[in-house]
Amino acid sequence: MSRHKYSPTKVSSMDKIKVANWDDFNIGDKAEHTKTITDEDIQIFAKLSGDFNPIHVNEEYAKTTMFRQRIAHGMISVSLISAVLGMHLPGPGAVYMSQEVKFRNPVFIGDKLTAKGEVVEKFTKKEGKLKFLKIQTNVYKQEEELVTEGSALVIIQ
Repeated sequence: MSRHKYSPTKVSSMDKIKVANWDDFNIGDKAEHTKTITDEDIQIFAKLSGDFNPIHVNEEYAKTTMFRQRIAHGMISVSLISAVLGMHLPGPGAVYMSQEVKFRNPVFIGDKLTAKGEVVEKFTKKEGKLKFLKIQTNVYKQEEELVTEGSALVIIQ
């Protein structure tokens, strides 16, 4: 697991924040973030994104689909990856530069999602002035079924 672990309640002033430092990370470092998906999460995400596709928000419509029930927006699982990168690995101070993602399985209300990150590459550019981590980013439901697969690139100090 990462040496950098934060919770929003602890990040209240600059003097309490330990900013991620590139030298502190090694290939193989890991972190994760877990959340159970609720109807409220889906409703809030629909309002935030403007995506009111009935597969997400209308139970009667969803019953007529191949899933037979509402599914969560795929980007909700990706947002859990953002929590891993911004709060745990590498953590505060990191800048999320890119994300490759493939959606493998649906997420339903009540699914417990765990986003996992693992450093798979470290490199620099511009004579060492820009420092990057490539992080494998996968999300599982009920800790076993892959729902979202990908990799992210972050830049840190």
